[in-house]
Amino acid sequence: MNETKLKELEDFALRVRQHIIPMATQGGCFLGASLSAVDLLTYLYVNHLQINQSTLDDPNRDYLFLSKGHDVPALYGIFVELGWIKKERLSNHLSTSDHVYWHPNRHIPGVEFHSGSLGQLPSVSIGVAMDIKIRGGNNRVYCVMGDGELNEGSCWEAFLVAQAYKLDNLTFVIDRNQFQANMATEDLIPLESLVDKFEAFGLQTQRIDGHDFKQLNTAFNQVRDARPQVIICDTVRGKGLPSIEARADRWFCNFSEKEIQELMEELVSGQQANLTAEKLVVR
Repeated sequence: MNETKLKELEDFALRVRQHIIPMATQGGCFLGASLSAVDLLTYLYVNHLQINQSTLDDPNRDYLFLSKGHDVPALYGIFVELGWIKKERLSNHLSTSDHVYWHPNRHIPGVEFHSGSLGQLPSVSIGVAMDIKIRGGNNRVYCVMGDGELNEGSCWEAFLVAQAYKLDNLTFVIDRNQFQANMATEDLIPLESLVDKFEAFGLQTQRIDGHDFKQLNTAFNQVRDARPQVIICDTVRGKGLPSIEARADRWFCNFSEKEIQELMEELVSGQQANLTAEKLVVR
């Protein structure tokens, strides 16, 4: 991945975060979890998935299922940047006048399936992946899941089925931000070692930094064997806003307009500080 593409992805992700943060007021949204998923979703939609506005209903497109449906503000922000929905609609996310809401709705262009009940979409993803295999297609299916979601037994049943049918066109992406709702995953029901567990279930498994676009690029373009894939993306809840990063109480957030403005300024200043630090390292 060259520096031009890297800068494109970083700028895109920043704009997505700028769309998400204002949604955390006048009722709020699941801000912390949405921010942790921005970079991996940005990489997929901008640099990997075979899908665009003209192929949203094409059966030969790639499919992305957002199983951790409460992260849909990140999806909305990406769709705005891609031109699939209008930015003005984001302010309707708590209104009955629009299908933009706390969880994905298929009336929104680009949303493949309703979600919000955790553990549901791995099985849906398997069904679509199997259909593609039956039709002889070459397109792929990606299921983005939360780490807390892995406490659902249906997920592990799905992994067993995916392996049994050798669905090498299916990739499970785990947003490993270390939190489930308002508690650390390892304090509730410990998940580690996730790599060992997935490999024991027969899935091709990688673990990467979910905020590093170069690592994302390498992982998603690795040569696949005849098994379903799992890519565990280590992420930070609230990524981009140091004041709320990695905090158990910043899963669902409802801020005042003044606080939103302060967070927007924090986001931009943090981005500028990162760019300055990168320049110093290069020198």
